[in-house]
Amino acid sequence: MTLAAADSGGATSSLASPGLWLLSIGVVLGLVLLDLALTRRPHAVGMREAVGWSVFYIALPLVFGAWIWAQWGSGPGVDFLTGYLVEKSLSVDNLFVFMLLLSAFAVPAELQQRVLLYGIVGALVLRGVLIAVGAAALDNLSFAFLLFGAILLATAVKIFRDQRKGTGHEVDVSSMRSVRLLRRFMPVTDEYRGARMTVREAGKRAATPLLLVVVAVFATDVVFAVDSVPAVYGITSDPYLVFATNAFALLGLRALYFVLQGALGRLVHLGYGLAAILAFIGVKLVLHWAHGIWAGVPEIPTLLSLGFIVVVLAIVTMTSLRATRQDPEAVGEHVGSPPAR
Repeated sequence: MTLAAADSGGATSSLASPGLWLLSIGVVLGLVLLDLALTRRPHAVGMREAVGWSVFYIALPLVFGAWIWAQWGSGPGVDFLTGYLVEKSLSVDNLFVFMLLLSAFAVPAELQQRVLLYGIVGALVLRGVLIAVGAAALDNLSFAFLLFGAILLATAVKIFRDQRKGTGHEVDVSSMRSVRLLRRFMPVTDEYRGARMTVREAGKRAATPLLLVVVAVFATDVVFAVDSVPAVYGITSDPYLVFATNAFALLGLRALYFVLQGALGRLVHLGYGLAAILAFIGVKLVLHWAHGIWAGVPEIPTLLSLGFIVVVLAIVTMTSLRATRQDPEAVGEHVGSPPAR
């Protein structure tokens, strides 16, 4: 088995054997089933439960990264850890939107973890599809790295502009096409009916608000998947490592949400950090594409990328905490006031 690499034509190879792929997918499915079992009985998640599972889901990728390092060397090990850090950073942005959607739809506390789990499963499926599409693009399109770089640079500009305008995490449920489309085909009940997504009323099948919020979460999953998959392909062209970083970053989101729920609103400068990280990786991808054509064009090493990402995240975290400490009202302005359902 060889380290994944991209030649000038964009072809990629994977360090994982078919057996390792099957084993890894089986482990991911097992963890998803475990989460389904934990959420089978709807209940409000306490801090002790959330912290315990968060520690587990943070320790798991660190152990996996150490195994990759021991098995294939420092190159793939650094690639995995850097990609995981990028995906985890982007997943925190996911949590902002999840938080607003749960608030906008007034999801009861005992149903919130069920909605989050549905969102995470949807994100895993979508990213799996996009990872396969990305690998095929790198194998068959010589300009795929340039295309991915352009997507990330455009996304970075949008995030920066939204952050400047203060609209980075606003959610208008009534304007979401997915929600409007569902309302057009099915009536919607006024109240939640436990964990049921549909009920029969007056002889007709009606959706509950739970189905609406799940559809809205799935719609946001699509947007985040389009950004996150090219971002990690900017770190490594190995589809297996891309899959692993996405899976590990997403699996712990349900528990992490309840740990960070109170602190999320304080990260008022996170958008600037994500814009800088995505722009940096976009430039890295463009340089990689150019290096395949003109050997004199320099490339950005992954270790430098890791250092840049760590520094940026540390800076925006410190500046965010300082800004919200000096101006407590900035927390509310950042999170915004989502519209009532």
